[in-house]
Amino acid sequence: MADLLIELFSEEIPARMQARAAEDLKKRMTDGLVEAGLTYGGAHALSTPRRLTLAIEDLLEHSPTVREERKGPKVGAPEKAIEGFLRGAGLTRDQLEERETPKGAVYFALIEKPGRPAAEIIAEVLEETIRNFPWPKSMRWGAGSLRWVRPLHSILCLLSREDGSEVVALDIDGIKSGDSTCGHRFMAPARFAVTGFEDYAAKLKRAFVVLDPKEREEAIWQDATNQAFASGLEVVDDKGLLAEVAGLVEWPVVLMGSIDDAFLGLPPEVLQTSMKEHQKFFSVKNPKSGRIEKFITVANRETADNGVTILAGNQKVLSARLADAKFFWENDLRIATSEVGMEGWLESLGNVTFHNKLGTQAARIDRIAALAREIAPVVGADADLAEQAAKVAKADLSSEMVYEFPELQGLMGRYYAEAAGLPQEVANACEQHYSPLGPSDDVPTEPVSVAVALADKIDTLTGFWAIDEKPTGSKDPYALRRAALGVIRLVLENDVRASLSAIFAKGYEGANTADLLSFFHDRLKVFLRDQGIRHDVIDACIAMAGNDDLTLLVKRARALEDFMASEDGENLLQGFKRANNILSQAEEKDGVEYSFGADKKFIEDAAESALFDALAANEAAISSAIEAEDFAAAMGGMAALRAPVDAFFEAVQVNSENSVVRRNRLNLLSQIRKVCGQVADLSRIEG
Repeated sequence: MADLLIELFSEEIPARMQARAAEDLKKRMTDGLVEAGLTYGGAHALSTPRRLTLAIEDLLEHSPTVREERKGPKVGAPEKAIEGFLRGAGLTRDQLEERETPKGAVYFALIEKPGRPAAEIIAEVLEETIRNFPWPKSMRWGAGSLRWVRPLHSILCLLSREDGSEVVALDIDGIKSGDSTCGHRFMAPARFAVTGFEDYAAKLKRAFVVLDPKEREEAIWQDATNQAFASGLEVVDDKGLLAEVAGLVEWPVVLMGSIDDAFLGLPPEVLQTSMKEHQKFFSVKNPKSGRIEKFITVANRETADNGVTILAGNQKVLSARLADAKFFWENDLRIATSEVGMEGWLESLGNVTFHNKLGTQAARIDRIAALAREIAPVVGADADLAEQAAKVAKADLSSEMVYEFPELQGLMGRYYAEAAGLPQEVANACEQHYSPLGPSDDVPTEPVSVAVALADKIDTLTGFWAIDEKPTGSKDPYALRRAALGVIRLVLENDVRASLSAIFAKGYEGANTADLLSFFHDRLKVFLRDQGIRHDVIDACIAMAGNDDLTLLVKRARALEDFMASEDGENLLQGFKRANNILSQAEEKDGVEYSFGADKKFIEDAAESALFDALAANEAAISSAIEAEDFAAAMGGMAALRAPVDAFFEAVQVNSENSVVRRNRLNLLSQIRKVCGQVADLSRIEG
C-alpha cells in the first residue's frame, strides 16, 4: 500500500470556486483510479487561494491482472466476422479456443490484461483530470493549449511508502511534476521539498499557509469574536462571508477597524451590505443599540506594524464607499419625505418593463394593488391599507440605494415608508411582501403584509399562466415554483380560508385557473411529502370537493394520514377496497349502478344486519363532523365501521345465488363506498 499526494499550484483561484474544485479533483481522481483497478482506503481534498490538494491513503501499488472470457462467432462463420472478433480481443487465430455449445461449435477468447504499476495509472488519470477539469470559467496563457482557472505554475505528485517516496512523472504543456511547493506568497515564497502529506501540511504551516479551509474559517471567527468581545461588541454572523474570506487568504490575520462617526447614522443593513459587498468586511455591532460601530477585515499577512498601515488604507477606502451610501440614503430620504413622497418613484417604473408580454412594473403595481384590496377581507386586513401598501411596496426599486444594492429592496422601502410617515402596517408590508423567498424564510403574519405578499405572487403566477410561460422539467426561469410555494406557506401558516380558484380569477386575465390549481396541487404534494404525508393520501383528499381551499385540504390530509397509520385505518382500507372492487366488477358486468341503498327486509345474516346498522348510525355522524370540519371525529366514525365491515366479509358471500339478496348486498357495498367517500377518495390510496 502507498499514499498519494497531489497539489496543483496556481495563481489565485476565485473563492467561490475553491470548495467545488477540491471535490471535483477528489471525485475525478478516485473514480479514474478505481476504474483502472486501484482501490484505496480514504481520500480527502483541501484548498487555499493558490492550491488544490488531494491526499489518498492506502492505495494499491499495482492494479490486478484481469482475465476475461469472451464469446465469439461460430466456427465456420465468415472470415470477416472472425477477423473483427480477433481485432477486438487483441489476439491471433491460434489463441482462440473451440467449444461445443447447444448451438454448435463456437470460438472463445481468453483475454488477459496484466496489471500495471500505480505510478503509470496515476499519471494517466491526473493528466486526463487536469486537461478536462470542469471549471466554470478557465483561461489559456502563453503558447500552450492547457486551460486552467488561472495560470498553473506547478504540479506536485508524490507516491509515498514506508521505505520512501517517488515522484510520479508527468509533463503537461511543459509543467513537469515534482516533489516541491511554495509557501506564502509574501512571507515564505521559497520552494521546498516534501516527502508525504504530513510533512507537506507541517511545512506549509511553518511557511505561513493554513491548508484546511475549515481551520482558516475557525481561526478567523474565533479571533474576530474575541477582538469584538474585548470592546463590548459582537460580530454580525455571516457564514457565507466567512467562507468567502477564508478563500481569499492563506494566512488569516484578523484586524478590527473603526467606522467614521459621520456614517454611524446609516441604517445598519446599509452599512453591513456596503462593507460586505465592496470590501468583504464583517460588521461589528453594539448589542445594546444594534448599531454597527466597527468592522473586521482579514489580511493575508503579518506586518511589522501589526496591521496599522493595512487598517488605515482600508478605512480610507471604506469612508469613500460609505460616503456614496450616505449620499444615496440622504437623497432618497429627501424624495420620500417630499410632498410627492414615495409615489414620486412610481412614475419612473412606468418606463421599466416587467416582461414584454406583461407590461411595465407600474402596470403590475396597479394590478397588485387591486388584487390586494380583493384579498384583504379574506386575511382580515384593512382593504384601504392593503391597497396603499401594494402601491408603494415596490417604489424603492427606483431609489438610488436599491439601484446600488438590489438585495436591500423591500427593506429600504420600509425605512422610506416610515420616514414618509406612512402607517406602520404599510411600511412593514414594503419589507415583508417579498417573503417567503425560500423554504426556511419566515412567513409574514401581519394581515396587510399577507394580503400584499399573496397579491404579488398570485399576479406573477396568473400572469405567466396567461402568456403560457409555465415551468417545464427542471427549467423555471421566473421562479414560479418558488412563488407557488410562497402562496402555499402564506395560506397554511396564516390559516387562510379562501377559494384559490376565485382569487386566481381576479388575477391577470386569461390565466387557465384549473391548470394553475393543478400546478398548486403538485407543489402542495412536494411540500406535504417533506412533512411525512404520503402522496396517495394527498391525492385522495385532492379528489374531494373544495380542493382549492388549501387549509381545508391539508387539515383533511393530516387527519387521513393519522387514520391510515392506525390499525383501524389499515384494515378499513382493505375492507373498502374489497367492497369497491366487488361493486365495480358487478356494475360493469350488470350494466347498472348499485346506489339505491340496501333494504333491511332482504337481509339474511346477522353480520349483514350489523353492518347495515353501523352504516346507518355512522353516516350522519361522519357527515356532520365533515360539515363542521372536525376530521378527527370523522375518522373516529370511520374507525367504528372497521369491525362490522370485517365481520361482513368473514360471514357473507356477496354474490348470492338469490338475485334479490345479491342486489341488496351490492347496494350495501355501495353504502360503504358512499359513507367512506365522504371523507376522501379511498380508492386512490395504495393498499
